[in-house]
Amino acid sequence: MDSEEALEFINRLFKKRTNQVLNKLETTLFLGFWEEKSYKEIVTQTNWSEQHLRDTGPKLCSKITELIERQVTKKNFKNPIEDRYKDYSPNIPPQESPSAEQEKFKPTPNVIGSENGITNPFIPQNGRVENPELFFGRKREIQRVLEVLNSGSSVALIGEEGIGKSSLLWAICQEVKSRLHLPRQSVFVDLNEVDNEEDFYSTLCHEVGIPESKGYKLNQNLRSHQHKLLLALDNVGKITRLGFSRQIRDRLRGLAEGSNAPLKLILVATQPLNDLFNDSHDEGKTSPLAGICQEEHIKPWNEPTMRAFISNRLAQTDVNFTEEEIIQLVQESDGHPRRLMQLCYRTYAHYLEGV
Repeated sequence: MDSEEALEFINRLFKKRTNQVLNKLETTLFLGFWEEKSYKEIVTQTNWSEQHLRDTGPKLCSKITELIERQVTKKNFKNPIEDRYKDYSPNIPPQESPSAEQEKFKPTPNVIGSENGITNPFIPQNGRVENPELFFGRKREIQRVLEVLNSGSSVALIGEEGIGKSSLLWAICQEVKSRLHLPRQSVFVDLNEVDNEEDFYSTLCHEVGIPESKGYKLNQNLRSHQHKLLLALDNVGKITRLGFSRQIRDRLRGLAEGSNAPLKLILVATQPLNDLFNDSHDEGKTSPLAGICQEEHIKPWNEPTMRAFISNRLAQTDVNFTEEEIIQLVQESDGHPRRLMQLCYRTYAHYLEGV
């Protein structure tokens, strides 16, 4: 499946869902992402600025994520689209549209009635929410984090698995341009996609748009960059594994320390940083990152928030959960957004079976 075939497939899905296709900028980004080009390489083919491409790229990924119900990122662009294509039309070439007879018998497990085309609203079931229209709640947490960043400190979002930290991190990155006293360009790196220390520096430079470097040269390149940065690191606990040393944490602290630092940090972890990085305890020291990051503990949703979330998602459908169903969803999810999403998805799916 080449880039043009993939584009045609995605446009066909959008045409069916919204009666629209990707615009010129989205098409340029789609083809560039598919061919694994950097923003710097893509910008040479356009009249748009690199920053505009960087602003639009995540929105395109979120848009496709919502469409195919699989997590799409710039670094993992092909696989979810190819998987969706296989599920959607394993026997139909991309250039052909499904026949009326095929459409008649094609299963629609998450659609209430083909006449209104309403999809199951409880998506995505896994992974971070990158579509601002699908992100829900956490206004207080966002406000507190922005206050800390405006004070000049870095931040660590601490919470158990499935509590919504990654989605919150993404949402904060969308706010920093307009809500920080000193505007910063957000750079999002998911450490699940980084194999080792060398790969981390390569990924960081690629996302920032500077030559590959580390050590003093990296410091120079970051300080000469046109924007100060907010480096958002998801799944930061991954740098405790083989292939990473304490040196990377010392380097990040050095880059983020001081009022004129080229970058500030916002990290996501499942436990306090001093517990996560305990290799300094024998020397009576604290973790380099714990020393500069103010921790914000992310708690489960309370019942009013869960009820508001369910109501918000159902508002776009003709389905209403019963009070008994809502009580069960609240109790079984225990305030974990991901678990609540999955439970609601299954509950909603039961209504589809009766259509």
